[in-house]
Amino acid sequence: MIEIGGSGRYLQKSRFCFFTVCFLFLTAPVLGQTEFPFETARPLYVGARALAMGNAFTAVADDGTAGFWNPAGLIQWQGVKLFGVTKFHDRHYYRFDPKGVGYSWRGYSLYWGNKIAIDVANGIPDFNYYSFARQLGAYFAAGLSLKFKRQHPSDYYQFFGYHTSYDIGLLFKPRPELKFGCLLQNLDGRGIQWVTLGIAYRYTSYQFSADIALSTEDAEPEFYFGVEWTPSSFFSLRVGSSNGALTGGVGLRIIDVYINYARIYEERFASDFISAELQF
Repeated sequence: MIEIGGSGRYLQKSRFCFFTVCFLFLTAPVLGQTEFPFETARPLYVGARALAMGNAFTAVADDGTAGFWNPAGLIQWQGVKLFGVTKFHDRHYYRFDPKGVGYSWRGYSLYWGNKIAIDVANGIPDFNYYSFARQLGAYFAAGLSLKFKRQHPSDYYQFFGYHTSYDIGLLFKPRPELKFGCLLQNLDGRGIQWVTLGIAYRYTSYQFSADIALSTEDAEPEFYFGVEWTPSSFFSLRVGSSNGALTGGVGLRIIDVYINYARIYEERFASDFISAELQF
């Protein structure tokens, strides 16, 4: 009787998550973001997994996109990770194809990433990220990303760029299931323009995350929420809210290759992203 009851509760949870995802994908959005966040050097839209979780990823930051979201998160895995993501539907609205590679070993991490968007209102935002992270004790890590903006059009490959800004990332993990993250972002000008605080909590097969982004220049705060359900090591379901825009997606694992899909309901249309990550 205990096993039957446990199976019944498990089935109810599975159905609840399934219908939640279906609701998000079939319901027209009532809220939406007013501009594309990638027009600046902020890390939104990087990675289909993070996007499906409502861009609430500052405290999660445990995959190949960590150099963008929180460089301190790079120390959460060992070895090499490669990732790429693309917007594969309705690319005439805008094209967005970030990519990156990271190496972590014994508490040290190095990372390179590129974030570029084409056909957006502010020209071609294109940034190279160079990140370094270090684990400091058993519960704390810190990281730094230098961001070099590149000029378009250009007749040569720009390894760095003509404008430099930076991100400072912090990660605190007091318990195995609980993490806190902080991202301090310098965009244009001097000093820190945005401070993003995040929390992530894992309970059995569920991971809950929330971010709040605070401006030092009197812009409105931004709120991000996400849930990831992983019933097996090969499959995940995700839903979220990216500052009012509904998001959702799925993830598949094939040996050491991770394939993720995400949809975000923007102000005028829905956008679809797919990403792939390889670990070795």
